[in-house]
Amino acid sequence: MTPIYIYWISTALLSLLYLTSAFMYLTKGDWVRKALGELGYPSYLVPLLITAKILGTAAILLRFNVALSDLAYAGMFYHLLLAFLAHIADRKPSAAMPAVVGLILLATSFVTRNAARQVPSPYLQEAANMVARGAA
Repeated sequence: MTPIYIYWISTALLSLLYLTSAFMYLTKGDWVRKALGELGYPSYLVPLLITAKILGTAAILLRFNVALSDLAYAGMFYHLLLAFLAHIADRKPSAAMPAVVGLILLATSFVTRNAARQVPSPYLQEAANMVARGAA
């Protein structure tokens, strides 16, 4: 029963992080464009990021298709990893903290999702096998 609670709490917090971020991108567009520009990213990414954050969150929460949900996890992983690395490269490690929190929530949600969902993802077991082969 505990993995189910861990899954839903981590998934809810991850969703809150992403939806709050999308809302901020919508309401404070000029500030976001300036911040992305300082990191070296073009401003035309803002609408794409808003869409990806909303659709990725919906795919994970609704999980109407397991493969699409897994793809959303992968997209969020790369987004959070790149956000973390961009802030580290810009020598602003404190600005990378939301990405670190997001990565922790994402990993927790991903690892516990099969315990909480009726249709298990086949990719979680494959990922575990790959890690086991790499550690051996």
